[in-house]
Amino acid sequence: MSKHKKAKYPKQQPRNVPPPKPPPLPERREIAVALVQDKYSTYPSNGLTPEKLAAIFKAADAGDLYAQMELFEEMEEKDPHLFSQLQTRKNAVTGLDFEILPFDTDNATDKLIAEFVQEQLNSIEGIEDVMMDLLDAIDKGIAISEIIWGYDDGFTAIKQIKHRHQKRFLWDENDALKVYTKDCPAGEFVPRNKFILHRYKARSGHPSRAGVLRVVAWMYLFKNYDLKDWVSFCEVYGMPLRLGTYDVSASEADKTALMQALINIGTDAAGMIPNGTQIEFKEASKVSSADIYERLARYCDEQMSKAILGQTLTSDSGSGSYAQSKTHNEVRHDLTVADCKALAATLRRDLIRPLVLFNFGEDTRIPSIRFDCEESEDLKESAEILATLIGEIGLKIPTSYLYKKFAIPKPEDGEEVVERPRQSGAAYPYLNTTKLPLTSKLQPHGSQEEVDRIAAVATSVSGPMFEKMFEPITALLDSGLSLEELKDKLEDEAFVRKLLGDMVVPEFEYLLRRSMILADLEGRVHEDG
Repeated sequence: MSKHKKAKYPKQQPRNVPPPKPPPLPERREIAVALVQDKYSTYPSNGLTPEKLAAIFKAADAGDLYAQMELFEEMEEKDPHLFSQLQTRKNAVTGLDFEILPFDTDNATDKLIAEFVQEQLNSIEGIEDVMMDLLDAIDKGIAISEIIWGYDDGFTAIKQIKHRHQKRFLWDENDALKVYTKDCPAGEFVPRNKFILHRYKARSGHPSRAGVLRVVAWMYLFKNYDLKDWVSFCEVYGMPLRLGTYDVSASEADKTALMQALINIGTDAAGMIPNGTQIEFKEASKVSSADIYERLARYCDEQMSKAILGQTLTSDSGSGSYAQSKTHNEVRHDLTVADCKALAATLRRDLIRPLVLFNFGEDTRIPSIRFDCEESEDLKESAEILATLIGEIGLKIPTSYLYKKFAIPKPEDGEEVVERPRQSGAAYPYLNTTKLPLTSKLQPHGSQEEVDRIAAVATSVSGPMFEKMFEPITALLDSGLSLEELKDKLEDEAFVRKLLGDMVVPEFEYLLRRSMILADLEGRVHEDG
């Protein structure tokens, strides 16, 4: 830029441009304070019927989540299979490592912001429990946690993250999310940058209808009916029928004593009966309707497993090949990846973005969070494939991909690194000779004479290498074998493979590679000057 332009455009802030806004301040008061009543429940699952279940769902669709969220909580408590499947789904995410990625890996400011966010998240006590609470959205459609903001060394910091029960929230007639508070029992609007709202969409529609438990609620109801009937059946047919007979001349006292003995045998397996009476035991093991209850309960469990994990072979006992189980497990991994991406998007929007906003202002680029949810692979096989793609095909691969692929940190400027040791001529004694039967005068670069000189040098030096290469053949010929025996050995595939392996001479490969590179460079000099 010329001096005239420098004078015309001074390096100072124009008057009509406002100064940058200071970062906003966080809301530090605790809004959704946990109430004593939160630990109590109205137990909507007691006496649950199809009509009652439909009424609970209709109230939730109208915005009142109270009964539905209490029902979902009881479903997890009462059904061990349902609880196990949901825990498996959540633990697949909470057991993974995570990292904060800068918006631009080559930007120093973005890297410092990412390090700040990583330090803040690592300082949260029980970060795995926080993620487990947010993953409750898989069950119920939504999960909400409140951020308690504080200050640390002049920075806005995350003091604590508290889980809030879903029954404390509602949607009003305008479909706006509100929270029941002590000061506003009718509900107040959820402020921005204060709550982490994680929504899980098992299917499209309103969040109150998107949870997995909304899908499996009917299977839970049918299974509940089935178990009640099954228990009643076991009470009746679990023990053999005790039939007492008495003589026609038995008195009322004898009949009463007989009945009392029948009752005592059922519980105490002992009793006394008058003389002249007897007790028969009718076996109930042949009752064929007993297994229908188990089949119905198993069917309901399988439908729940399909809805939660996307498959059944890794969660329920049953027939199925190993290939089918592996395929089903891959489907389950797809769900884990989807859960990780959904949780990462929520944390970036509702936790990381406010944290960066309060500390660095609105114009700062937001880092992202990534869970290590990729399946483990054979790194040795991957390295061999990459070596083939780069060495033989010549495919150009960015180094950033290699660092990410093998989870290797990229070295910083001036950082000491480990390098592959350079191969010296000492490793190849045949290349260290100085007396060669060639002209001592070098030819001009790029000339045919210089290329011929390189070929002559390579030919002269390769003589001892060829002798070493054919030593296994010479030893075979000197072994005294007849032509028939030699022919039989050469027809043996294993023997030939070993023989070819013994004929490998690394020095010759090294010489050939160097000669071709030099010849190529001479050709480039001739073409490009």
